[in-house]
Amino acid sequence: MSSLTNARIVDDGELPQLGLDLWLLEQRKEPPTVPKPRVRVVDLETAGNGANDVCEIGWQDVVFNEDGQWILTEERGAHFVNPGRPISAETMAIHHILDEQVADAPFWKDVAPAILSPDGGVTALAAHRAAFEQRYCTPRLSGGAPWICTWKCALRVWPDLTRFSNQMLRYQRRPEGLVHELGLPAHRAMPDAYVTAHHLRDLLNTASIEQLLQWSTEPGLLPRVPSGPDRGKSWDRLGTDALQDYLRDRDADIRFSAQSELARRGENGEADADKPAQGSFL
Repeated sequence: MSSLTNARIVDDGELPQLGLDLWLLEQRKEPPTVPKPRVRVVDLETAGNGANDVCEIGWQDVVFNEDGQWILTEERGAHFVNPGRPISAETMAIHHILDEQVADAPFWKDVAPAILSPDGGVTALAAHRAAFEQRYCTPRLSGGAPWICTWKCALRVWPDLTRFSNQMLRYQRRPEGLVHELGLPAHRAMPDAYVTAHHLRDLLNTASIEQLLQWSTEPGLLPRVPSGPDRGKSWDRLGTDALQDYLRDRDADIRFSAQSELARRGENGEADADKPAQGSFL
């Protein structure tokens, strides 16, 4: 029997109704899901200073929810990485990761891209003193995502605190919702990322992500002089000559902080602010 025998001829009058039915079917489809803005906090433990010397990476996601607030999600984890070299006893004494724990782990170039640039993408990556992580998380591995440094941002948002390390911020601030046990042990990648994410959440709920990204591109704005005869003094207590002297300091954060105070006073300190105290030997 021909396959056409049971075929029904569609009358021209039915075509408009068929078109309407197809249109109604399209309207019932779920709208495409728009990914929530997401910042992935990362923390690294390393075996040395080489570009591939990572021995553990941890992460914790922070997302912007429907209520207009940034929150932590359940997306967190850690992965051992084979650094391709023995871990020194001095380094083991910090993070307690043993050679035998990472011997069968993947190499950094193989594990990093999926964590730093996950499905759905990220708005930014974040870390405490992010310059350290950025040495290893190169744009080639991270997909070129911008970085937020929670240390630099904490200096701006909580200048009255006495110390700004990840753990000191934890115990000075006591962030809401931080489960004590999940943040331990310190100096391991996932617990440290988890603690940093609580700082990031509160920073994002205080200042815009654009502001945090901008602050993160600049040197740290120190609230007080960190060392020397003026140690502990706020910059506004220093005279112009003292501030000019600090413009020649080796430390970029000190130079930037002195320059910022001079700019606040309407005095120009930019000429020497980016020059270290000691010039080239050549």
